[in-house]
Amino acid sequence: MTKNDLINKLAEIMPSKKNASEAVNKLFESILTALKDGQKVVVTGFGSFNLKVTETKKGRNPKTGEVVMIPPKKKIRFKQSKEVF
Repeated sequence: MTKNDLINKLAEIMPSKKNASEAVNKLFESILTALKDGQKVVVTGFGSFNLKVTETKKGRNPKTGEVVMIPPKKKIRFKQSKEVF
């Protein structure tokens, strides 16, 4: 299911597709804002999202064999609820 499919499904029960689109966009915007602020987002019965920052680590260039430092990255982690499946 894509974001557009989600909007279309929600538009079936909302007054208009424009309202459904605004609702979906606001939902994702709120989740991303909370994650950027370092908060954990929990959707009961679905799962939880949290931000994980990886540490700097050593890597190796496969062509030259040169050791390079891989910078830290921010990743969104999702853990599904037990009720999902």
